[in-house]
Amino acid sequence: MDKPNLSIRHSNLSNLPEIQRMFVDTISAVCKDDYSPEEIKVWTSSIENTERLIDKLTTQYFLIAELDNKIVGFASLKGNDYLDFLYVHKDYQRQGIADRLYSEIEAEAIKKESKVLTSDVSITAKAFFEKKGFRTLQKQTNIIRGVEIVNYKMVKELL
Repeated sequence: MDKPNLSIRHSNLSNLPEIQRMFVDTISAVCKDDYSPEEIKVWTSSIENTERLIDKLTTQYFLIAELDNKIVGFASLKGNDYLDFLYVHKDYQRQGIADRLYSEIEAEAIKKESKVLTSDVSITAKAFFEKKGFRTLQKQTNIIRGVEIVNYKMVKELL
């Protein structure tokens, strides 16, 4: 379902606090069936590295989705072919927002003449990416601060 008043635009540094808050809230709520509280705590703590996030906001093709002047999602393309972020606010899941953001990211990758699009995808998001034509290259176990967090290296061939 497409939101008629949903707008997609480039992010800027003034969006940083809202992006950080949404990242934590969304993972904590949406991923709780696939990851333990300890895994979620470690995963969400990565957003506290503000310098790293500022670098991503300023060097990546970084988009936000807004609905009624509220950020309800964000996505980013690193380089020409790596989808780094794709998150939709916990209260706006399954409303076509991820589809819109993903379409914009894929279009940018194609514009940059990328042959493939890759991403490291959570257990929770894996089915969404499969529906978009991604296939799993490998299951990955990441050790972050002594905690194992599983995700998947996925790839999609672009036309």
